[in-house]
Amino acid sequence: MDTRPLGSTGFDVTEVGLGTWEIGGEWGEVGEDEAKHAVRAALDAGVNVLDTADVYGDGRSERLISEVLSEPDEDPVVATKAGRRLDPHDADRYNRENLEQFVDRSRENLGVDSLDLLQLHCPPTDVYYQPETFDALADLKAAGKLDHYGVSVERVEEGMKAMEYPGVETVQIIFNPFRQRPAEAFLDAAYRNDVGVIVRVPLASGLLTGNIDADAEFPENDHRNFNRDGDAFDVGETFAGVPLDDGVRAVEALREHVPDHLTMAQFALRWILDFDAVSTVIPGSTTPEHIESNVAASNAAPLTHQTHGAVRDVYELTVEEHVHQRW
Repeated sequence: MDTRPLGSTGFDVTEVGLGTWEIGGEWGEVGEDEAKHAVRAALDAGVNVLDTADVYGDGRSERLISEVLSEPDEDPVVATKAGRRLDPHDADRYNRENLEQFVDRSRENLGVDSLDLLQLHCPPTDVYYQPETFDALADLKAAGKLDHYGVSVERVEEGMKAMEYPGVETVQIIFNPFRQRPAEAFLDAAYRNDVGVIVRVPLASGLLTGNIDADAEFPENDHRNFNRDGDAFDVGETFAGVPLDDGVRAVEALREHVPDHLTMAQFALRWILDFDAVSTVIPGSTTPEHIESNVAASNAAPLTHQTHGAVRDVYELTVEEHVHQRW
């Protein structure tokens, strides 16, 4: 699989990584053996970047990754996140004391002295206007507790603001055929500033696999059930913020533009990778076959200009009104 630079970090990461929210929680029940098998399958498929967070299963995802990586000759980039434990309405709590506690806990969970990459986990917008938070991250890096730091954002404006801080080397953002606004200015800005772009929710919580219909039912503890209206966290994390019925109709409109040699999921991943500013895309899965299929998108030929135009048309006609100005 091809690799791309992760901004100024010095890491060369595979174009397709693995997101591990699913093995942590809020996607239905996933057993430990199944979860570890998924991480192993990703590594065996050539993936060298794993994304996790301290709140995924209250540290479960981090601990399971550590158990898999205890095997010899495995040294992927492990990107974790911190801050989601704090009150999302209290920016002042994003301070050195709290962040250091989260960092130390993640170091213990992952069994490492220093975190490869720590990302602020979708903090409130006010945090991006709070230099002392980013000073705290710089201090933790200087103390040898993390090697690099960045942010995971909900909104394009947050990503643009974060890049003003010289220590921010990566921005994680939602970007897919249903969330196209980052392509307007954000990606160019990241490229100019040598900031790595990690794309999450690339398949819109499974919508862009083409395997979800409008009558789909999900387990009680699956965010696609309990967060449809943003009752638990930002609604943009669920189906990329697109109402299920409209998302299903948009997928059907996209089908005629998917080349015969690609699945719908591969098509969506290839669309994202056609943007040079993207460093890596991190679909989540617990199924080895799906993981291998996702990885194969890296080796597919870029989509044509006509196809990109068709995807844009579908976006404008079906989902833009729900998402474009919101995120």
